[in-house]
Amino acid sequence: MSPLALSNSYFLAFRPREEKSQPRLSTPRFSSQRTLFLTENNQKKLPFFQARHHWMEDYKYLFKVVLVGNAGVGKTCLVRKFTQGIFPPGQSATIGVDFMIKTVKVGNDKIKLQIWDTAGQERFRSITQSYYRSAHAIVLVYDVSCQPSFDCLPEWLGEIESYANRRVLKILVGNKVDKGDEREVPERIGRDFSDVNHFDYFLETSALDATNVDQLFEQVATRLTNDMKITDERVHQYRADATNSSSNQGGPIKLIDRAQTQLNSCCSRQ
Repeated sequence: MSPLALSNSYFLAFRPREEKSQPRLSTPRFSSQRTLFLTENNQKKLPFFQARHHWMEDYKYLFKVVLVGNAGVGKTCLVRKFTQGIFPPGQSATIGVDFMIKTVKVGNDKIKLQIWDTAGQERFRSITQSYYRSAHAIVLVYDVSCQPSFDCLPEWLGEIESYANRRVLKILVGNKVDKGDEREVPERIGRDFSDVNHFDYFLETSALDATNVDQLFEQVATRLTNDMKITDERVHQYRADATNSSSNQGGPIKLIDRAQTQLNSCCSRQ
């Protein structure tokens, strides 16, 4: 398979499912030279590098958000409520992993969230663990009407601490608060667990009636964006300081000159 075809397959794999208002490409169609795409209206041809830009443009940051927790706590329903605005009745258990993408606004910036919905069954743990490593945020979900899902939180937290980046944003969510009469885990207990285990944020949600669903993902986007901007400012300041330091010392250090000097020195000893 050619490098062009491999690149094209990569972008197909990560094509957003929603946000139909944004420009998209249809399934790629190649000319005989295999260098041009057709847009959705099949009229204007775009070179591959421009077609790729259509997929990647119009957002400042892209963050990977991973939802974990026992099977049946409502992870998939939270994701679909946020990304599609629907509550899927009779939602079957997730097999392996699935993901959806949604763009949100943080201030004047467009932020793209890549939200990964993982299976909660034990047999899929080895698969889901591999998604922790590159996550910017991990949302640990339990069901407030199911005490066993809360009792398993220490086990999930242990996996997060073992496999995720130590600076990952950790959020604890108690879902299904619409089942008020069936509640088994008081909000105070969930909040105490969050505080003791140093989660960055805690809230209770309901995918059924949309309670705090948007707030959950908006908090994720806002906190990650603010952290990223602080990092960008530090990098910019570091580069500025390095440039000023080089200027004060008579210009940047040329490593190639040193290497050439060593080479000449070696030759002169022969």
